[in-house]
Amino acid sequence: MPRGGKNHDANKPKGRMTSYAYFVQTCREEHKKKHPGETVVFSEFSKKCAERWKIMSDMEKKRFTDMADRDKKRFEHEMQDYTPPKGAKGGKRRKAKKDPNAPKISLSAFFWFCNDERARVKASNPEYGIGDVAKVLGKMWSEASQDTKRKYEAMAERDKARYDREMTAYKSRGASAAANDDDDDDEDEDEDDE
Repeated sequence: MPRGGKNHDANKPKGRMTSYAYFVQTCREEHKKKHPGETVVFSEFSKKCAERWKIMSDMEKKRFTDMADRDKKRFEHEMQDYTPPKGAKGGKRRKAKKDPNAPKISLSAFFWFCNDERARVKASNPEYGIGDVAKVLGKMWSEASQDTKRKYEAMAERDKARYDREMTAYKSRGASAAANDDDDDDEDEDEDDE
């Protein structure tokens, strides 16, 4: 099976390479010349390349950066002439833009709890990163009493009701705004008839 799976498009231009990928490729070629019959364990080879790359100066990396820049131009040029086959999937999915006027989503009981406790956890453990604080909060939540959880669940229910109300109003405003746009279009057509 070709690389890329059953939906692979053989006509699609080869992806562009990074400067680091060119460096690894060059290292591999050099290694093959010096040790032609030797099989390479890629994970070990890759670690050695990464260590070399880290200590290289920008001047030493420039050769590979130039190669990557040329390849980027090649890729962009080839992509201009490329049209994917009908029904082809792929490409990066773009996240839909969020309407800044949309209501803020409701929080769960756990998030209400975190909002109250995060500052305390952070104050008592200033060296903790985001992930560490989140782990502590998760443990605290799982060990919290039923009374504590009920308090935050009630907050979450009130917040969900608020969200539902605001979302209903938001959607009705959207529908009325769309209707107003349609009315404006009708008026424009009437003016054209005169």
